[in-house]
Amino acid sequence: MNILWLKSDLLLPLDKGGRLRTWHLLRHLAKRHDVTYLSFSNFGARHDSAQTGMREVAARVVTVPRFDPTKRSLLFYMDAASYLADPLPYAVAKYRSAAYKAQLQALLHEQVFDLLVCDFLVPAVNLPKTLPCPAVIFTHNVEAEIWRRHAETKASVPTRWLYRLQHQRMLRFEADTLKRFDGVIAVSDSDRNTLVRLYPEIASKPIWVVRTGVDTEYFVPSPAEAKTAAPHLVFTGSMDWLPNEDAMVHFCRDILPLIREQEPGVRLSIVGRAPTPSVRALASECIEITGTVDDVRPYMRTAAVYVVPLRIGGGTRLKIFEAMSMGKAVVSTTVGAEGLPIVSETHALIADEPRAFADAVVSLLRDRTRRTSLERAARSLVVRHYDWSAVGGELDDALLISAGHKKSARKHDHPRPAHSMSKARGHASV
Repeated sequence: MNILWLKSDLLLPLDKGGRLRTWHLLRHLAKRHDVTYLSFSNFGARHDSAQTGMREVAARVVTVPRFDPTKRSLLFYMDAASYLADPLPYAVAKYRSAAYKAQLQALLHEQVFDLLVCDFLVPAVNLPKTLPCPAVIFTHNVEAEIWRRHAETKASVPTRWLYRLQHQRMLRFEADTLKRFDGVIAVSDSDRNTLVRLYPEIASKPIWVVRTGVDTEYFVPSPAEAKTAAPHLVFTGSMDWLPNEDAMVHFCRDILPLIREQEPGVRLSIVGRAPTPSVRALASECIEITGTVDDVRPYMRTAAVYVVPLRIGGGTRLKIFEAMSMGKAVVSTTVGAEGLPIVSETHALIADEPRAFADAVVSLLRDRTRRTSLERAARSLVVRHYDWSAVGGELDDALLISAGHKKSARKHDHPRPAHSMSKARGHASV
């Protein structure tokens, strides 16, 4: 099958959760199908290396030049301001591109594709009005929900207004876009249900669920002697992503002081690329801000507890499965663990209010037996059911059905897990 895969960026380096998820899925698909991958790219040495590496997951890689201002820079804010009157949400409108549209049209003209896959919502802004082949959209998140949660967490009236405006624009765009596709791929049953609730007109479409996986041979528990009794907490993620920034500012301001009241020696490592000024300002004697690292595992190995205090987000967090695969005890908010098959008190502890979150962390720091029980159950769950090689199988079937290569007896059934396989090295960061 010839597949045209549309994305906003190249997948390398594997430093974001969405990139890592797509990488594993494409490596599986590339074993059986010819994939043409179209995306934007900032040209240069890094682009050349990334484009070469992409040959592992795509038979053909086509890129369109793009300059993206550094987040939180003056140019970034000037660029964002230029879209205030745009009817599209800024997160989508900034990717509108005549060059991308032209390249897409050229590919569709020169080759017959069995299926088009739009990876995330963004590339859809450049789709032609009519498509010459079946098309599905891969929704890693429910984008409108992310913007709604942003608005709910903002304190100032002007900022809340701005995020509510973006939320309303995203609702309209997401609704209009999802209707255009023959099928939808979601990353959890929770996301599927939210999509149908927000956009009931898509309920009659086939909606498949591609569950989150993890490389359980890469993220492995530390030997017993390598563990430390030091009260060390860790969080990993792209620190220029707003939900991660909000989580860490909230944690350090509202939760960590409550933990240190009971355990004064506690340290926190915030590990991830591109920390914003707000995140860098958190650095102190007890808070380490690493920036980009080649490997997150050494930081995770020395941690007694992995924290996920997210208040904003969508989709599923690969970071939790990575921590569970390494045999780490996890404390997460409900939003952080959303869409994952985690049973509180069995695989992790779930707490939402600052005091409850702090008490959960302290309880694990003080009770090694309870912590060990969570660690073992977490590792067992992901090894048995969510290794990339174990998760895989039905994504292929879903795409074949969408392309009309199989009769779809399941077309309107409840969602079933699609699959991804293989062992790409890297770490999720969202």
